[in-house]
Amino acid sequence: MADTKPVKKLTIFDLQAKVDRGEKIFQVTAVDFPTAQLVDRAGIDCILIGDSLGMTALGYESTVPVTMDEMIHHAKAISKAAKHALVVGDLPLGAYHASSEDAVNSAMRMIKEGGADVVKLEGGEDFAPMAEAVIKSGVPVMAHIGLTPQLMSKLGGFKVQGKDASTGVQLLKDAMAMEKAGCFAIVLEAIPDRVAQIITERLNIPTIGIGAGPDCDGQNLVLHDMVGLFDRFSPKFVKRYANCWEIISKALEDFQEDVNKGEFPKAEHSFTMKEEEYRDLLQHLPKS
Repeated sequence: MADTKPVKKLTIFDLQAKVDRGEKIFQVTAVDFPTAQLVDRAGIDCILIGDSLGMTALGYESTVPVTMDEMIHHAKAISKAAKHALVVGDLPLGAYHASSEDAVNSAMRMIKEGGADVVKLEGGEDFAPMAEAVIKSGVPVMAHIGLTPQLMSKLGGFKVQGKDASTGVQLLKDAMAMEKAGCFAIVLEAIPDRVAQIITERLNIPTIGIGAGPDCDGQNLVLHDMVGLFDRFSPKFVKRYANCWEIISKALEDFQEDVNKGEFPKAEHSFTMKEEEYRDLLQHLPKS
């Protein structure tokens, strides 16, 4: 008999429990229903609806143009696929930067309309008040510091952050401010491994690294990067586990070749009529 035991939906408390047991957290960024379904069925802990979908799914040059409506559109599909994973909805540029009121309204939209379980927002000390307001409204927040792509113009592009003592200390202050605000976890992106190690040791909440070395409590990768479905660039911190771009490209070449040679479609790919129905069809064809 098939196992009909319901799949357990993870919560923020399950993530903390994993870390307390010395286990790692796995987070993967997906963009639509099928990619989220693959991630969820693999047993990944968190599915991030990242605004990186602006580049991987929408063709933008960066995450900057992504709107709240676009994030919610993708969130609706992704949340339907997540039976096990905690769904983390990214709040895009402009969704929370002006005021705490905007932050709360955007977070509520991501939960109510998008179906996400929690939200993520980028920024350190300056954005702690926004994070705190969202948390007080009842929505859990995952923080994100280091390389924050939404503010890449301010940071001078996609560059490693915290490479010297003063900026490393500031990252620690940012992390501590977000923990104090009540965030349940924090993403550390593109920062030196030793800085990430210090932050992880100092915080009580889980750290999830993406280009932040091996000492974080968990790791995050974008699915399109890790399986080779994005060919415009590949960050240094990405490990590619497959090359689906080549596989799909070869399949498309083979399709065209088979059609040209008459190898596709064959009888097994076609719908046929009974012989008597075919003869009846011929008799009823209008005269030309």
